Amino acid sequence: MTEPKPRRSGRIRMTSAERREQLITIARGLFAQKGYEATSVEEIAARAEVSKPVVYEHFGGKEGLYAVVVDREVRALLDGVTQSLTAGRAHELVEQAALALLDYIENNSDGFRILVRDSPVGSSTGSFISILSDVATRVEHILAEEFKRRGLDPKNAPMYAQMLVGMVALTGQWWLDARRPKKPDVAAHLVNLAWNGLSGLEAKPTLSTRPHK
Repeated sequence: MTEPKPRRSGRIRMTSAERREQLITIARGLFAQKGYEATSVEEIAARAEVSKPVVYEHFGGKEGLYAVVVDREVRALLDGVTQSLTAGRAHELVEQAALALLDYIENNSDGFRILVRDSPVGSSTGSFISILSDVATRVEHILAEEFKRRGLDPKNAPMYAQMLVGMVALTGQWWLDARRPKKPDVAAHLVNLAWNGLSGLEAKPTLSTRPHK
């Protein structure tokens, strides 16, 4: 008489590193879908088929897990922008920066949704404004060189870089759900507005609707 074979558990055994990656993947999807506040450790653990203490063991809690997710998204976005800025004329570099942001939005929609949501109270991680500032610092040297070439004050380049990146990012938020027109067309229109605006910059702009003081 043969002995009955032991019943296999339906739960897949994972290494610590594999479990950590699984939790990050599950949390990323939930944070994108529901937001930080509406996502609970209980739900993350249930999706992973583990107990709550496992989540705390790996990340110390929900905020720690959120910080890891956001940090990965920020690095992916910044790396994409940096790698896109290959040698070329200033106009081409602006195109590359715009396309890099739209590429990230297209290929990492969940990540972008997480970044544009508010960070948990008390957290310094994931502020979309600070992320855009980081992106702007990657492209401000492009504008500084162009300003010098045109006889404009390069000290204003950081401010214009913030404007340019903010314009692309807000358009990207709209395009995330609309997905029309196609990405290259959106980038072309963004660069059209940005570049033609930059090409007509005044050295010392003033307001026409208020008296000068």
